[in-house]
Amino acid sequence: MRRFHPEGHYSARSGWLRAAVLGANDGILSTASLVVGVASAAASHDDILVAGIASLVAGAMSMAAGEYVSVSSQSDAERADIDRERRELEADPAAELRELTQIYVRRGLSPQLAHQVAAELTAHDALKAHARDELGLFESNQARPVQAALASAATFATGALLPILAAWLSPLAVTPWVVGASSLVALAVLGGLAARVGGANVCSGASRVAFWGVLGMVVTAAIGKLFGAVV
Repeated sequence: MRRFHPEGHYSARSGWLRAAVLGANDGILSTASLVVGVASAAASHDDILVAGIASLVAGAMSMAAGEYVSVSSQSDAERADIDRERRELEADPAAELRELTQIYVRRGLSPQLAHQVAAELTAHDALKAHARDELGLFESNQARPVQAALASAATFATGALLPILAAWLSPLAVTPWVVGASSLVALAVLGGLAARVGGANVCSGASRVAFWGVLGMVVTAAIGKLFGAVV
C-alpha cells in the first residue's frame, strides 16, 4: 500500500520569494550604486557612510510601502471577485453549478463525470470550488500585503548592509572597487540562490542579476566622476 506524502511545489513559494528577492536585490544594487557614485565623486568617508545609511532607511520604507500598496490592490481585487461569486451562488446556484460543470468539461471530463464532480464539490464548499476553478485563486498564492511588505523591507535592509559594511571597512582610496566587487559577488550569489529555490537554472539567475549590477554601478560611478559631486 502506497503511503500518501505531500509534495512541495515551487509555485507555492512565488509570493514571498518574489518580494524577498526583489528587496534584497534592490537593497544591494541601489545602495552599492549610490555608494560607488558618491565615492567616485571624491566625497569623504563619513559622507559615503551617511549616504549609504540614508539609502538603507529610505529604501526599506519605500519598498515596504510600495509592496503593501500594490499587493493590497491585488488583494482587494481578489476579495471583490470572491464577493461577487458569493452573491451569484446565492442568487442562482443552479446556473453556477452548470458553469462549474462546463469548466470541467472544457478541461477534458465527460459531461456526466463533470456534472458529478461539480455537484460534489459544490456540496462540499461551493465558494471555494468556484474561487479555485473559475477564478484561479488558490490559498497558496493569495495576496498577503503585510507579509510582502515586511519581507521586502527586511530583505532590502539586509541587502543594503553589505555595501555599507564594505564602505566602512575599506580605505577611502579603494572604496568604489571594494564596494563594487563585493556587491557584484553578493548579487550573483543572490541570483543563483533565488533561481535554485525557484527551480530555475542557477547560472542564468546569477548572470542576469550580475549584469544589471555591473551596469548600475558603472553608470553611477561615471556620473560621480563626471560631475565630481555627490549624486
